[in-house]
Amino acid sequence: QVQLAESGGGLVQAGGSLRVTCVASGGFIRNYDIAWFRQVPGQERDFVAEISRTGAATSYTASVKGRFTISRDNAKNTVSLEMNSLKSGDTAVYYCAAGKSWSTNLNAYDYWGQGTQVTVSS
Repeated sequence: QVQLAESGGGLVQAGGSLRVTCVASGGFIRNYDIAWFRQVPGQERDFVAEISRTGAATSYTASVKGRFTISRDNAKNTVSLEMNSLKSGDTAVYYCAAGKSWSTNLNAYDYWGQGTQVTVSS
């Protein structure tokens, strides 16, 4: 069973950049599609980006396209999300998730990390 752990969150000013990373243990991340979701207290957990098992395909929600980049290093069992031109609306807890289906639906993902807080100050 895969365990996921996010790191790299923090406080950044609007317009700044931040990189969050998801490290897998207990299994090989190359066997899974990986997605990032984010959640604001009191709201649903929303899809942000996903990357296919080989990294050949990526997908982003419209609000982050052109600003965020998802990447993976299967040899290191990690997936990263590079976030640029951050806005206050990007403030949320960011979660990585692993699953066997290519999907923007959180129910398609079997394994989740605990999340890392990203706060963008305006």
